[in-house]
Amino acid sequence: MRAREVRVIDESGTQLGVMHPLTALDLARQRGLDLVEVAPNSVPPVCRLMDYGRFRYEQTKRDRESRKATRAVTIKEVRLTPKIDEHDLMTKANSAKRFLAEGDKVKLTVRFRGRELAHTEIGQAVIAKVMEGLGDAATVEQTPRMEGKSMSAVLAPKKTSARQSKPAEGDGTPTARREEVETSAQT
Repeated sequence: MRAREVRVIDESGTQLGVMHPLTALDLARQRGLDLVEVAPNSVPPVCRLMDYGRFRYEQTKRDRESRKATRAVTIKEVRLTPKIDEHDLMTKANSAKRFLAEGDKVKLTVRFRGRELAHTEIGQAVIAKVMEGLGDAATVEQTPRMEGKSMSAVLAPKKTSARQSKPAEGDGTPTARREEVETSAQT
């Protein structure tokens, strides 16, 4: 620290006032803490008395927890052709539905070869049939569009609300039945 004066805040958050940096450092040593510069650009700079090792440990712990909570989104590709048979199309739709249920995004790709490229509307119809087969399991993130010799669309899993994921009362589960018996016994 090169400032002539610093504003000092103790470990509980109360201000101790403006003092010389060496005085603040002596105060930190007496309390067995570290003097950490929190706001170097303010006038005078703000320093805080804290256990810096514990602060760093808690910060890395919070970072680790936030990384654990986030899930990497993967995109699974389902390849189709314009001449695909109805049964094969439903099989591909079922695999796309399974990917969506696992929480992955799905990229539907129709590949055109040779003269098939002149009839891209057939590819759009194939993608529309797969989307229809998925029903309400997905939301369209990217509408079908041409990318070179293929047409693709991206689907994302539909978000479920808290009410749908939480079982309703009296739904027949053992805990719900036990709660019903307990409430009827009390009355």
